[in-house]
Amino acid sequence: MSGEAALTLTLADEAETIRLGEDLALALKKGDWIALSGDLGAGKSTFARAFLRALADEDELEVPSPTFTLVQSYELRIPVSHFDLYRLGDASELDELGFDEALSGGICLVEWPEVADTLLPQTRIQLKLEQSGSGRTATITAPEAQMQRIRRVLAIREFLDSHGYPGARRRFLTGDASTRAYESVTIANGETLILMDWPRPAQGPPVLDGKPYPKVAHLAEDPYPFVAIDEYLRELGLAAPEVLHVDYDQGILLLENLGEEGAVDEDGNPIEERYRESIVCLAFLHSHEMRQDLPVGDGHIHHIPDFDPTAMKMEARLLVDWHLPWKRGTPATDEERQEYLAIWDNLIRELDGVEKNLLLRDFHSPNIIWRPHESGVRRVGLIDFQDSMIGPTAYDLASIVQDARVDIPKALADQLMLDYVTLRRALGAFDEPTFLKAWAIMAAQRNCKLAGLWVRLLQRDGKPGYLKHMPRTLRYLATALSHDVLTPLRDWCRRAGIELPES
Repeated sequence: MSGEAALTLTLADEAETIRLGEDLALALKKGDWIALSGDLGAGKSTFARAFLRALADEDELEVPSPTFTLVQSYELRIPVSHFDLYRLGDASELDELGFDEALSGGICLVEWPEVADTLLPQTRIQLKLEQSGSGRTATITAPEAQMQRIRRVLAIREFLDSHGYPGARRRFLTGDASTRAYESVTIANGETLILMDWPRPAQGPPVLDGKPYPKVAHLAEDPYPFVAIDEYLRELGLAAPEVLHVDYDQGILLLENLGEEGAVDEDGNPIEERYRESIVCLAFLHSHEMRQDLPVGDGHIHHIPDFDPTAMKMEARLLVDWHLPWKRGTPATDEERQEYLAIWDNLIRELDGVEKNLLLRDFHSPNIIWRPHESGVRRVGLIDFQDSMIGPTAYDLASIVQDARVDIPKALADQLMLDYVTLRRALGAFDEPTFLKAWAIMAAQRNCKLAGLWVRLLQRDGKPGYLKHMPRTLRYLATALSHDVLTPLRDWCRRAGIELPES
């Protein structure tokens, strides 16, 4: 088919066929299907079994042959339906097997696709396995969009092999709201490492002064900022993961695994000790003199960007650009928009002269690792700080006290604020009233951004899961707006029809 790309791989043995199945399990998405062809004994069943076990992250998963049942379904991270059409009586029976429904909700593996070729979607990943001496040859043909993902997972495999981890066991760990994804990598000695898969993001349309959103908001686009901040935090004595290997051009990093425990319990509730220790860690960071230019790599200098008025306002605009139209069904009027932005101009001017230092920018539960066997500030592991900036220290305190993904009871929030202020007083000169004003402004700015971001992730990016955080975000915004300096913004929200709960 036109517009398709192809590649051929030599698989030396059974283990490499298994690894190909495991790697492709990291590349496929809902709506993808593999037309799996090859003679008897060519390795189709070996590939399918490895693919399914990797997606299930269960090495002993039973994978019965669908030769007689024709289809076997698996409810995994992404649902998979495994079809074997060899005994299909008539191609028209494909509809009775529910192929279209299975493909719309997951991934399909299809052995002997040629039996019903004319009724199967032509947009496919074709994988042909052939015996070649003592090994096999795998030929993959796919549309360019799917082939890019396949090449990516194979490039990561090559990266691991080149750094001394041949045959490492790879499993999907997590993705986030950006283009980054993470894998757990188990190496020969049984140790588990973390791989950050960070392809360079598309720039997107211009949103301000001809610049796309990542440029305006100072979002990191390659690994240099992450590695620079990582080395700085480790230099201070904080627990950031050691960067074991990095490919700056491809955006692939292999990291130390700081642990698997977080700051919340099994029900998603905050664990008080872990939040309070996180506050100690934050106060420790803010007590050090600010450094803005950090050496990294071979002669590279990372200049940590300022959380400047343009970036602050750009993020705050998400409320008026996305949340307001979603909330009331009509976009903001020109007058409403101008008044909202003018309010933020004034609030940002209120930040002149407030204390500034390194902002980790997303200092909240998903990025905190609890390390019970460590002591002091090293009990708190830090991750996901590549977008760090220089700005009001109150921002990171707002991030943890008003954790976007966790309901923080008022008593705990008050305790966290008290802990931070007490520690900062003990560590040196600290202007508490000015800091608390900055905290209210930064908390409002952050929650205005998030209230719009959740809607943007839903409507633009097709990620509805984040919308569950909206009620919490609005409660936090109401708390921030209770400060006198936020009165104009509170009044604007009321007039615009954005209903906020009682703070």
